[in-house]
Amino acid sequence: MVIAPRKKWILFLGDSVAGRIHDSAQFTQAFPVVEQTNDRVKWFEAFVLWLDLGYFGAQKTYVAKEVNMPHKKPRTSKGNPSPALTDEQKTENREISRIRVLVEQAMSGLKRCHIVPHRFRNRLEDFVDTAVLLAAGLWNWKLKCQGVTN
Repeated sequence: MVIAPRKKWILFLGDSVAGRIHDSAQFTQAFPVVEQTNDRVKWFEAFVLWLDLGYFGAQKTYVAKEVNMPHKKPRTSKGNPSPALTDEQKTENREISRIRVLVEQAMSGLKRCHIVPHRFRNRLEDFVDTAVLLAAGLWNWKLKCQGVTN
């Protein structure tokens, strides 16, 4: 899990997880919700969030200045055999994609250090997180050398 602004700086890296884990489950592990209160969590109350559909439901759990998420295509049913998004929804999805692609580019910059995207065979504990942290530091340093301000 990566948090990055439009300038492509990597500000937060979630823990590396072996195997498959759903994005929203990893998100709630990194930013825990207190089960005893029904209040929404205020981790992001000063931020505008741009999330993909893997984080569906985050707007109900977390308080943010604004939450932008693409529209989901409706399910096929007997009453709606060929579901489609409206032209307005498609336009909104394109606008959201224009912003979110910058975060995807930050993640691809992280993966330029070839230890990150490939299978890791070292058995040292927490070394995967250290390798990803170093790759993120190198990516941020590259942006700093290019004069990109945060």
